[in-house]
Amino acid sequence: MDFILMLKAVILGIVEGLTEFLPISSTGHLIVAQSFLGLKGEFWDSFEVAIQFGAIIAVMWEFRERIGHVVRGAFHRDPKAIQFVMNIVIATVPVLVLAAVLGKHIKAVLFNPIAVALAFIVGGLIIYWAERRQINHQARVVQLEDLSGLDALKVGLAQTLAVLFPGTSRSGATIIGGMFFGLSRQVATHFSFFLAMPVLFIACLKGLWDMRHMSNAFTHNGIAMNLTGMDMTVLFLLGFLFALISAFICVRWLLKFVSNHNFIGFAWYRIIFGVLILATYGMGWMNW
Repeated sequence: MDFILMLKAVILGIVEGLTEFLPISSTGHLIVAQSFLGLKGEFWDSFEVAIQFGAIIAVMWEFRERIGHVVRGAFHRDPKAIQFVMNIVIATVPVLVLAAVLGKHIKAVLFNPIAVALAFIVGGLIIYWAERRQINHQARVVQLEDLSGLDALKVGLAQTLAVLFPGTSRSGATIIGGMFFGLSRQVATHFSFFLAMPVLFIACLKGLWDMRHMSNAFTHNGIAMNLTGMDMTVLFLLGFLFALISAFICVRWLLKFVSNHNFIGFAWYRIIFGVLILATYGMGWMNW
């Protein structure tokens, strides 16, 4: 097994874990990271999806008490617990339908660093606008339990932007969309975490199902290579483990961050990162 290849799998795992729940787009960063690391092929596309299981486990562990409370409440027909579960379902359906209908077409056209860079910049401007707007607007929903089915649907529709425009960020679309629709920053962030669980889980299952026809051939820095079954397993495990660790750290940090800070810093990060990608491409420094 090539040590450099293992190191790159670790890097992609860390990128996935650190960016999955922040409003900066894990998909966008992984597309850019793959291009920067010279990795292309079906294996790496499947790798990106499979290592999301690490992020799922991290967020489920962090919210294990709340998940247990909701499950017990729903089992005992507690109205608030049932409403919460329904809100998750309502907000999840739109993105699943859109991904099923348009996912392959969007991936073929827009899964490239330049399109992602433009989405970074536009998304950053929207986050900045949303935060400046929040100064003069009182949040209508300040408790997660007060979220209505209509609120959940609106956030779910906002989440579809992440499917339509890779680089938008699923978490960014749900958090900022929620803020536009009257949710407090804290409620929007917490709801985004819960929405991530079914969306990422279903995406991982589909990715694993698609892997049954996956080719083990790929290119590494322009050189064609083939992987053995053991090689693929090692790389998947490395990516999964480091995605799990980095996602766990990120989730805990973000929960503390949103209690006292806004997302303007992320807006500037997105804009600067997007401009940097476009500049390096335009000047020929990087062949994205």
